[in-house]
Amino acid sequence: MHEALIFLAAAVVCVPLASRLGLGSVLGYLIAGAVIGPWGLGLIHGIEQTQVLAELGVVLMLFVIGLELDPRRLLAMRREVFVGGTVQLAVCGAALAAFLLAFGLAWQAALVAGLALALSSTAIGVQALTERKELATETGRAAFGILLFQDIAAIPLIALVPLLAHAGSPNETPLWRKLAVAGLAIAAVVFVGRYLTRPALRLIARVNLRELFTAFALLLVLGVAELVSLAGLSMAMGAFLAGVLLADSEFRHALESDIEPFKGLLLGLFFISVGMTIDFGLLASRPGTIALLLMGFLAIKITALFAVSYALGIRVRGCRFFAFVLSQAGEFGFVVFGSARAAELLSPEWEGLLTITVALSMGATPLLLLFHGWLLGRRAQAAPPADTIDATGPVIIAGFGRFGQIVGRLLLANDVRAVVLDHDLDQIESLRKFGYRVFYGDATRLDLLQAAGADKARLLVNAIDDVNDSVALVDRVRESFPHLPILARARNVSHYFELKLRGVDVAERETFESALKVGRAALEALGMDRYRAREMADAFRRHNIASVDATLPFYQDEARRMSIAKAGREEMERQFARDRERFEREHGGGGWT
Repeated sequence: MHEALIFLAAAVVCVPLASRLGLGSVLGYLIAGAVIGPWGLGLIHGIEQTQVLAELGVVLMLFVIGLELDPRRLLAMRREVFVGGTVQLAVCGAALAAFLLAFGLAWQAALVAGLALALSSTAIGVQALTERKELATETGRAAFGILLFQDIAAIPLIALVPLLAHAGSPNETPLWRKLAVAGLAIAAVVFVGRYLTRPALRLIARVNLRELFTAFALLLVLGVAELVSLAGLSMAMGAFLAGVLLADSEFRHALESDIEPFKGLLLGLFFISVGMTIDFGLLASRPGTIALLLMGFLAIKITALFAVSYALGIRVRGCRFFAFVLSQAGEFGFVVFGSARAAELLSPEWEGLLTITVALSMGATPLLLLFHGWLLGRRAQAAPPADTIDATGPVIIAGFGRFGQIVGRLLLANDVRAVVLDHDLDQIESLRKFGYRVFYGDATRLDLLQAAGADKARLLVNAIDDVNDSVALVDRVRESFPHLPILARARNVSHYFELKLRGVDVAERETFESALKVGRAALEALGMDRYRAREMADAFRRHNIASVDATLPFYQDEARRMSIAKAGREEMERQFARDRERFEREHGGGGWT
């Protein structure tokens, strides 16, 4: 409890200050870690235990990202992942190895350290891309593809350490066997995600306990991460794969919404733990060497990344951002340097020097991105970026019962695909068979609306059956997405009033039009001419709508609202009588009955 209070207090103080100064949240977390760590105020000493827990933040982040990428999109990224990743690792690794040779390291140590430094931080890179809404752009896709390849490259790089150190023994597991075990672990994840997870999620959803659904979501992510970790793969890689397998499921948004709070908290803890690893004692004793290492490392890696991005066909504006966002060394470097020291490939002194270089490079990334923004200038920052995503968002239908279905089918018949939110599991399973994009979740939750894309949606159709939930949805949308147009279903006149008072663009009473059509048919069955019957129905519609709208100002008064609630039937009968008198006065009687 004591340590938790220290972590939270440091984050609450440092992160807002850093954000206020324009330094970004990541640098705020790093500063918080440096302040409370063993080389700062010494309030926290158990760095290893903190890092184990903090790694879960990266795991959850990769799972959420995987939920955004279905297998087809991932397959479409194969060029960015395998071509871009291979080129980046080879170019940066070779350049950095040559740089370290100049410091007198043996070629084996220089090669391992160069390849480790060529890897970038998935947590920092993705966080920067997400905060700047670049993840879906050309530059963002290339950067994310390379980060994904770097996670895949973890096994060969770890295996390379004992081989180059000549520390291998006859009892050591061969590389081919490690790769085979990793392949089996990936196959197991695919099987579990495809054939076991969805039935389990449906079973949990039927219990209708949100906390149980959240618990299962965490169990799923951590279980898959642990499975691939036992096979030698990175936990983040396994979580990402699990997310991809669930990206096209109806539970995607519900999972994302439940995982998001844990992801943000643990990711912040990860950055704090990185700040705690900065050895200020070594920094004070070898400032010149560390400064030379850091400056040389950043200059070489940024130059190499710029060349790689240009070779990948990224536009000029994107090349600079691409190089800056991947310029830091990654958290995987801590693991490699530790293994290299255990294999006597690196001395304890060089492990400390390289470790602090990694930590400082992470802290330099937010500053480099600020410098990038300054280079763009105010005019360039105000202009739309060269590789923006499509600004036209989806149509969202909240509630897909008998009312919402008709709206959705009409839209689909006109090639408009809507994102549908509903919590009726049987309904969802049925509609998905017909190609609808339907997702499980409570549409009144703000986090679910955000996950569904309400910030860029063109239209929201509120077709929720429950009046209270319908009004709550409008309140949430008006507060968080004030420019999103709303078309709503009204159960009755009171519901209609509540919607109109909240600025709903169009509110239609669900039985009004169908009742008018039946009334029209009744007039025709009694012998009235079809044109005349239609005219009478249209006139009634105009008078009724005018009468209801004229009552709206009185409804705002609380006393009036209470009287309507108490009077109920009597009030509606009086309104009906007024409508009838007005209709007969203007149309000379006849036709009302």
